[in-house]
Amino acid sequence: MPLGGPAYSAVDGDGGDAEPLPPLPKRTFLTRLQDYFLGEDPTLLSALVPTCFLSMVLYTRHPATNFIFDEQEALLANPYVRSIADPKPAFHWLDAFRRDFWGLPPDRSIGSYRPIPDLVWRALWGMGARAQSPFLHHWVNVLLHGVNGALLVVIAFKVTKNRLTAWLTGTVFVASAVLTEAVSGVVGIADVLGALGALLAVATLALPLRWMPLALMGATLFGLFSKESALVIVPLVPFAALLTAHITHPDRPKRWLRAALAAVVAGGAFLIYVEARRRLFPSHVAVEYSVEANAGKHWPARAYAALLRWYAQPALPRDPLNNPLIEAKPAYRIAGALRVYARGVGQVLFPKTLSGDYSAPQEPIPAHLVFPESILGALLAVGPVAASLVLGWRAIRDAALPKAKPDLRPAAAVALMWMVVSYFPVSNIPVLLPTVRAERFWYFPSLATGLLIAMAFVAWFERTRSKTPWRYAAIGTLVVFLGFQAFAARRHANDYADDLTFWDATRHAVPRSAKAHLNYSVMQGARGNLQIRLESNRTALELAPQWPMANVYMGDTLCRLHRPAEAWPHYARGFELAPNDVNLIGLGIQCLWDEKALEENAPIREELEAVADKYPGSWLEFIERDTLENGEDHNGVDPKYRPRGYNEGPKQE
Repeated sequence: MPLGGPAYSAVDGDGGDAEPLPPLPKRTFLTRLQDYFLGEDPTLLSALVPTCFLSMVLYTRHPATNFIFDEQEALLANPYVRSIADPKPAFHWLDAFRRDFWGLPPDRSIGSYRPIPDLVWRALWGMGARAQSPFLHHWVNVLLHGVNGALLVVIAFKVTKNRLTAWLTGTVFVASAVLTEAVSGVVGIADVLGALGALLAVATLALPLRWMPLALMGATLFGLFSKESALVIVPLVPFAALLTAHITHPDRPKRWLRAALAAVVAGGAFLIYVEARRRLFPSHVAVEYSVEANAGKHWPARAYAALLRWYAQPALPRDPLNNPLIEAKPAYRIAGALRVYARGVGQVLFPKTLSGDYSAPQEPIPAHLVFPESILGALLAVGPVAASLVLGWRAIRDAALPKAKPDLRPAAAVALMWMVVSYFPVSNIPVLLPTVRAERFWYFPSLATGLLIAMAFVAWFERTRSKTPWRYAAIGTLVVFLGFQAFAARRHANDYADDLTFWDATRHAVPRSAKAHLNYSVMQGARGNLQIRLESNRTALELAPQWPMANVYMGDTLCRLHRPAEAWPHYARGFELAPNDVNLIGLGIQCLWDEKALEENAPIREELEAVADKYPGSWLEFIERDTLENGEDHNGVDPKYRPRGYNEGPKQE
């Protein structure tokens, strides 16, 4: 038979000629695609390729990218990470558990304790991903984000038994543009790894009861040592176990036993984490949680402070520029936090504007307690929790009843509770954070919003099965939604091409952020564009006139333009606003020295001495006197008191 000829059936019983079989239907690309996604139940392996590919397409930075924003501190200035390249490393691998996220010891830390990201960075640095580019470090985020998406596909299928819902959940999550900061920014690895721990913890609920505790313990510890926000595993995974036991284990649900065991194991993992951190990384506990500071308060406040003392809640930076809510009264702080929460939900659904920074006065203290966004934020916080409890109770009540199709109420209840509870620790309500708002805070909640959005679209699609125009409307809405998410994610990822592009995009996205304008001016100054630096610095100073850095940098810009007389008033104001900021003082005095404005009998020298005398015992007084007395030996400020230069590595400890 010629190649490609007709196929024949087996010879019949009489030995007659065989009957030709009907030709196989032609399989088009769309048919193959449909078979891949909907023909079989999704597995982790089958989901990895599309989710990782989508993540790469949407979030990969330019290969020539440089170190942006916190990446300089996280990698270039991280002594733990960089020491792997030394002939005799100063730090061992396990020292990650004795250092903070930035590689600093407890007495110099700002409270971020995340050993696993540091271990990953150190390994990558040792493999050659060094000071030339952060690209490889960033690309690990991209791939891990795809892994999280694949895990979410598998978990969504287990709890909904619907292939379309499962794939759509992973797609919506991976393509959520609000997650760009966490995926495209190197420091977002903490969020990505923490969420990986949370997903693994949820996945352990499908294991046999004898294996679940050990696996859950490992997943919880992995999440906690990746990022503090993973503490949401402790309440949420037992809640998920309670509601989904009859789905993941239909023959022997043992609902209450599984939930209780999950609570004990997750709680035990949290205890181990806290005690390990207290011993390995004994940071200073915030003063406001001390016994003395809470002695006269009511018992709930004393109990809450005692809990945070045991947790060893570190003293976090309190910079009103980064978080204006620090200076707000409790009620106004909550109102401001609810406003930020409502805006975050808006970005999840419609990410028109995305930014890497939201510092003051972009997100100010609200003028009133009750206003549309605070009301909306309260409704979005209380409503999902109430709906979750109702749906969960009804799902448990009806679990034994026969059903024509899978019950989606447990999945919806868990997702609704997850969205609110996983955001709560970073909401600025229980604990004031150094940052008022960040899009990476939505990484954990987006695990739930992805499922909720997918379930909503699939429900709409199925209800319009016999109504063709509405069916097309459902499909069209989904395509537009995913298309805009992908467009917004790719557009924002392009902002991470380099530091100048990043801050230029940021100052346009949030024009009232003083930090965005000042950092843009610094990037321009690093490239020698001092006139542009001056203009942007002036904008930052107008937005934040009480910000010491804006004042000192304004003086420094004028000084570098060889206008020290104009620079001095800005220097003086900045020095008086922050007389113990070593970096700002060293920066300003060094430029004045270089411009020969501190020579004998110079007016600026006399005024500097007068300003320094106002703050006896301060760094301003010390550096001023040391420079005037020993400047000839050091060519200005002693190098150990000068700020770390742009794109420089860490100073010696």
